[in-house]
Amino acid sequence: MKERDYRQYKGVWALGEVRDGEIHPVSFELLAWGRGLADKLSVDLSIVIIGSHIKDKVKELIPRGADKVYVIDHPALEHFRIDPFSAILTTMVEEYKPEILIASATSMGRTIMPVMAVKLDAGLTADCTGLDIDLEERLLIQTRPAVGGNIMATIKTPVLRPQMSTVRPKSKRPLPVDHSRKGEILVKEFSGEFLTSRVKRLAFIREEAIGAPIQDAEYIVAFGKGLKDSKHVELMKELAQVFNGSLGASRNATDLGWISYSHQVGLSGKTVSPRLYIAAGISGAVQHLAGMSSAEIIIAINSDPDANIFGVADYGIVGDLFEVIPLLIKKLKEKAKEA
Repeated sequence: MKERDYRQYKGVWALGEVRDGEIHPVSFELLAWGRGLADKLSVDLSIVIIGSHIKDKVKELIPRGADKVYVIDHPALEHFRIDPFSAILTTMVEEYKPEILIASATSMGRTIMPVMAVKLDAGLTADCTGLDIDLEERLLIQTRPAVGGNIMATIKTPVLRPQMSTVRPKSKRPLPVDHSRKGEILVKEFSGEFLTSRVKRLAFIREEAIGAPIQDAEYIVAFGKGLKDSKHVELMKELAQVFNGSLGASRNATDLGWISYSHQVGLSGKTVSPRLYIAAGISGAVQHLAGMSSAEIIIAINSDPDANIFGVADYGIVGDLFEVIPLLIKKLKEKAKEA
């Protein structure tokens, strides 16, 4: 690794994402993270958006916290492919020299940021749950789970630039929209070899699941080992469908094979921040709590009155979930008929 004169590097950058031709909400979450960092450093916050037919959609990023929006818009960039995206972003980072570059720990962020770290000869801390600034040293403080989630590690990058991190989706709420904010939109043009790729996109097959992917869900019904048997997952599905919600699970439940890993909530799964989180038969290991404690309302159902989950719950029901949940489903369906 080569040491650089890091005094040349200034500013905070976020790598936004486009899905199905729209600015994805993780872009707004990144702006919330970046805004706090940029304000502490007294620098601009910029976001880079790469995609196709997006020039008219990036204006919404300024009311969400961006000072500058760099737009790369070309039909060849409609879908994420690592070759063109990393080539474009590397060139821009080398030209503008941001001191911090953050992305979301989505499939795109987890793919492109390690490649960027190699191309830029920089450090990378992945899957962070917290970011802050050490003002004395002007360094990014990166916090992430380590040793299987049993400890939280604090990491700094004192020499290499940019300081690079991915942050877990749903670990920060977007900033309120502020239409009084002023910013600048800069369109960058790339052509030729920047748009070529060794990868050919054949298709995208969405996973069949109850409700939205849990990281995007507004309502989540989650279950743990207290469900006792995979045959009872249908009961959880029924409750989730009443809310038009999604199914979540603890690590114990996914390890037992009751539901796929994509539903796992926690440090070794996904971080969620729904409006409502119902935890049934989940004891509340610290790893699980770290993945769901930012939910607006948490309802816990557990037969153990001393279960850790009650420590973060807004409403707690001490009881047998096989008695409580059928009754809850019945009452909710009655209310729905009355509405």
